[in-house]
This record gives sequence, structure tokens and C-alpha cells, in this order.
Amino acid sequence: MKPVIFIPCDAAALAVGADRVASAIAEMLAARGLDAEIVRNGSRGLHWLEPMIEVRTGHGRVAYGPVKPSDVESLFDAGFLDGAEHPLFLGETRELPFLKRQTRLTFARCGVTDPLSVADYRHYKGLRGLENAIAMQGADIVRVVTDSGLRGRGGAGFPTGIKWDTVRKAEGPQKYIVCNADEGDSGTFADRMIMEGDPFVLIEGMAIAGLATGATRGYIYTRSEYPHAIQTMRKAIEIARREGILGPSVLGSEHAFDMEMRVGAGAYVCGEETSMLNSLEGKRGVVRAKPPLPALEGLFGCPTVVNNVLSLASVPLILDRGAEYYRDFGIGKSRGTMPIQLAGNIKHGGLFETAFGITLNELIYDIGGGTASGRPVKAVQVGGPLGAYFPTSHFDIPFDYEAFTANNGLIGHAGIVVFDDTADMMKQARFAFEFCAVESCGKCTPCRIGAVRGAEVIDKIAAGAGLAEQKTLLDDLCNTMRLGSLCALGGFTPYPVSSALTHFPEDFGPRPQSRPQPAEAAE
Repeated sequence: MKPVIFIPCDAAALAVGADRVASAIAEMLAARGLDAEIVRNGSRGLHWLEPMIEVRTGHGRVAYGPVKPSDVESLFDAGFLDGAEHPLFLGETRELPFLKRQTRLTFARCGVTDPLSVADYRHYKGLRGLENAIAMQGADIVRVVTDSGLRGRGGAGFPTGIKWDTVRKAEGPQKYIVCNADEGDSGTFADRMIMEGDPFVLIEGMAIAGLATGATRGYIYTRSEYPHAIQTMRKAIEIARREGILGPSVLGSEHAFDMEMRVGAGAYVCGEETSMLNSLEGKRGVVRAKPPLPALEGLFGCPTVVNNVLSLASVPLILDRGAEYYRDFGIGKSRGTMPIQLAGNIKHGGLFETAFGITLNELIYDIGGGTASGRPVKAVQVGGPLGAYFPTSHFDIPFDYEAFTANNGLIGHAGIVVFDDTADMMKQARFAFEFCAVESCGKCTPCRIGAVRGAEVIDKIAAGAGLAEQKTLLDDLCNTMRLGSLCALGGFTPYPVSSALTHFPEDFGPRPQSRPQPAEAAE
């Protein structure tokens, strides 16, 4: 059997030299006259081991990593094409503890297959959901998604089935499926990993959404900072058209559905659905007042489903295995699995997909291995730059939408950023205001002005100007932004500020003022 070498083409692996490793392996194969196939797969999500290469042997796939170009010759000398031992040998890939503990539903193929091979996709149970959906009525597809308990994986956790049913019942000359792939939260990369590592699952999910609601056109909106994802998705869409997965007759049926990529300029506020729709229409990315809801008057004034990548990528499995299968994972009203992204100051950063209900303790210490610096954990921020800071005393909270809401936090896109005990939480709170001020679309006063005033108040606290009075003012300002902002950018900015003030009050106080150095010292 000809050996197959898997080398990730995921952006995380490329950033640490995966292309150079691929070139070195190809050159070594040619120099030694060896016959082996190189497959550029997606990432498995073990980012501290990238580039992690795998070899398919008669005993399964084995992994080596992190591999540098200078390691390639010694790998060949050791016989890695046969899965031989080497200092970088990690063992059988599926037995790696970080992977073995996961429940991979949405990411089942990511890192396993050639992202642009329809044959690979079909071999690993792809297109089964779409084939089932073609034989069903739209209302029945919606019922399956509703019964599965799937909720939006991008922010508020709104039930996906309810949104689809609203669009299905809405009247309009055209209906659209819009995938919000504008992944701008700090510590998040799951959307990018899907687009680069398993693009057909997103295409299949969007096609199913089209069949369910009567939409015949879809758009994926992402940011210009994702060039590899854009390139991969565009190639995958072309292949899907050629294979009859998209087009006037989806998989030979009477249903039509086609789609395309649209690229934004990287405005964070365009992650908000109505700003994104304005940008898609060629307008300035400014928040729209609601109502009307996008489900009734969305893109170009037509009924529109707006879901994020992970929501749509979860749908094919649900239509394949059934609502009960998916609903059996999770707790409470949080059903299924969540691809959790571990980032920041953490030893084992990467993507960990698991059922809802796991705790932060398990994620940070058991799975993530604690901080990369080796210092004690001080806080984690969950849900991007607008997420709350949780102290270690809150690490027993289950990963669940309602549990996080009850503790004044949000799951959002499930990015977790870890901070050690050197972090200054007052500076982090100021950063939240600064970030909001920079990224605000400017439409509403609480967000546009409140963020600027918030940074000024924290500066006054740092200067020691009326501490009690300034903290009271900060609380009042946060309430105004929370209740008065048009969208989540201004409305959620108080989460990191209030949580930092509540859990780390000792960090809020006067700071030594820097003094100009004498001219002689500067020289």
C-alpha cells in the first residue's frame, strides 16, 4: 500500500511553516526515489503541535509533531513512512488524549479528509443529510432541526428551527440563506477551520437550509483577513456546482440552490447580522433598527435566514442521524456539541469539541494544561472581546447558555482566552471600551459616546480622581450602554467591564504616573 502523508494547509499550521515542511518532504521523496502521496488536509486543532503531520500506515494513521523542515531528513531516516519511532512521534492519531476526549460531530472530518475531495467527503458520510432532505417537505426538515434543539452557535443561542420556520412561512419574491462567517471575536477560529478543513459540510448545511425554507440563493460573508478560507471555499463551491451539489438541480432533484462568497473589510460590527446585511448590499456596515427582523425583511428586503458557520455545519449530521441522536448530547436547553476554542495564555491551545455541560475547570486545567507561562490562572474571558471575565471561583460553572447567563456571562462563539496572575484587569476593562469605540458603527449614542466616556472614567480611576464617585459613574455608564445600545457591540461591552470590576476590585485603583526621564539618563 502506497503511504499517504497528511500535511495541514490550515492557516494555523501555515503560520508555523507547514508549506515549508510540505516542500521539504516532497523534495526528500524525489531525492530518495520514494513513492508516496501528499494530502494537504485541514487541522485537527492541536495547535501546540502544528505543523502536525500524519502518515497512513497498515495500522492506521500515526502523527508526528511539531515538525520543522530541519526534522524531515531524520524522519525519513527513522522510517516514518512506516510509522516508526522518532523523537517527534506522537502515536496513533485517534488515541491522542486531546482528541480521544472529544465528541466530534461538527468537526468529524476536519483534519481527516482532503478538504476539496467530494469522494473523501462522501466516504466519510457526507451528503447523507442533503439526500434525506431532498426527499422531505420543507416543514418536515424544519421540524427535525427544531426537535434537535440546535441553537445559534454565534452569539445569543437563538433556536435555529424557529428562525428557519419564520423564513419558511414568510412571503417574498426571493428568499436567502446568509452564512455569517465574519469571525471577529478574540480567541476564535472554529469557523475558519471548517471553511479551510471541511468546506463541503458548510455547503451542504446551507443547501439543506435552502430546501427547508424555499430559498434558492445563499451567501457566505467573511472577512478579508481569511484569505486561505476564502480561496478554499470558492474552490469548493466551484467543485460543488460541477458535481451537481449546487445549481438548478441539487443532486438531480427539482430543487435549485446556489451560493457565493462575499468578502468584507474586517469591521467587527459586521458580525452583527443587520450590519452584515448592509455590507452585503454594498452599503456602509451600520446596524439596522429591529423590527423588521431579517427573517421577514433581510437581504435586499427579502426573507433571510442568517446563521453562523457552526450552526449551518451542524445541520447535515442532524438530517443524517436524526433529531434524537443530536439532542442526546448536552444538558438543559443546550443540546448537541460545541466546538470550544482554547486560546491566550494556555499550554495546549486548540479546538476541543464536546457536549455542553463540561466545566471551565476541566477545559482549562485537564484539557488545556493550565497556563503556557506556568503561572497561576487569574481569569478567563469567554465569548470574545465582549464576554465576561470569570475568576477561578467560577470555573465550576457548566458550559451551558442558561448557566452562563445566570452568572452575567455569555458563551458567544465559545472562544476562551486565558490570563495568568500578571494580567491587569483594569487595563482589560479599559481595552473593552477602547475596542468598542474603535469598532462602533456610530449609529447609536450609548455605544458611540459611551465607549469613549468609559475609557476616560477608567483613566480617572487610574489617576486616583474620586475613586468611589468614578466607580459609581462606571456602573451607571455600563447600565446605559447595556439597555440603550442598538446592538450587542454597545450592549455587551459592559460585560467585560462589570465582571472585571466585580471580580477583581483590587485591580481598580491609582497607578504610578510615569515621569519624563532627565535628558542625561535618556542619552
